[in-house]
Amino acid sequence: MNRETELVRGGTPPLDHATIHPYVDAIPGPFFYQRTAHPVGAEAERVLGELDGGHALLFSSGTGATTALLLAMLKPGATVAVAAGGYYGTVALMRELAGWGLEVEEFDQTGEPPVADLVWLEPCANPMMTFPDLDVAIGQAHEAGAVVVVDNTVLSPMLLRPLEHGADFVLHSATKILAGHHDALLGVVICARAEDHARLHSFRTTSGIVAAPDPAWLMLRGLKTLAVRVERQSVTALELARRLSGHPAVERVRYPGLGDPIAEQYVDAFGPLLSFDVADEHTAARVERGLKLIENATSLGGVASTLEARARWEPERVPPGLLRLSVGLEDVEDLWADLARALEG
Repeated sequence: MNRETELVRGGTPPLDHATIHPYVDAIPGPFFYQRTAHPVGAEAERVLGELDGGHALLFSSGTGATTALLLAMLKPGATVAVAAGGYYGTVALMRELAGWGLEVEEFDQTGEPPVADLVWLEPCANPMMTFPDLDVAIGQAHEAGAVVVVDNTVLSPMLLRPLEHGADFVLHSATKILAGHHDALLGVVICARAEDHARLHSFRTTSGIVAAPDPAWLMLRGLKTLAVRVERQSVTALELARRLSGHPAVERVRYPGLGDPIAEQYVDAFGPLLSFDVADEHTAARVERGLKLIENATSLGGVASTLEARARWEPERVPPGLLRLSVGLEDVEDLWADLARALEG
């Protein structure tokens, strides 16, 4: 069966809330204590590992997964090169770890990565939408002795599988596209090597950065529609990006599907996320207030479209008039009518 069929027909285990399972013949089983593992999480990890082609581990959130990766795989004094214009929560966390001894450098991921212990890439970077030449960047990082993490939250394994391009780890904020309904908070790391998976599992158990059964079960439910959601959202996002490009109130549209030659080497569709710039932060706020259908809210990847002015959260990293749009499953004409009305206002 192809991946789409496997996702739909794959089993969803009963929701087991038990924090303990009895020993059998005085021997602890795999689910003897929920902080170590639980049945729903194990099934979710199996499915996600097959999707991305590696060994998967669930965490309590995408940021929790990032925390585990950094603390488990690096030592104090390590250097990290992280893609500029990518997810702000990642950079904010890395800055918090400066006191622990982490040195952080943001870099233009469309160029060569700087020398570092770990290089963090983000195809379709959120919200600046830059796209690295993955094969080249991963090769250069490995030649310099770095470990490579690819945050593939925006594209999902339906559009890109970074382990196939040599990445050591893939990270997803599964809260977003994988779960897909804005009702489950969790993250996942997929490891290329079994020994790294074992190290991360040990750290997860000790630190307690584990995903509970409920969000894991909700994500398994969401995965059944992942393929059709990503396909529909990508088509709608591209159409909206094209229309926004021709609107007089829009100064720039950021979406790799509008002819990014590097991105087109790696993917055939570009996911639900795009950004566009209006004149300034006051104009951006007026657009937010003018929406009737699209939710003025944070996060991305759900069935309902959301839009927000990102300068509210990261004024030093993005243009003041940048608006980030996550395209859901609504009709494209309804979405465009809402955007056009807000822009005209």
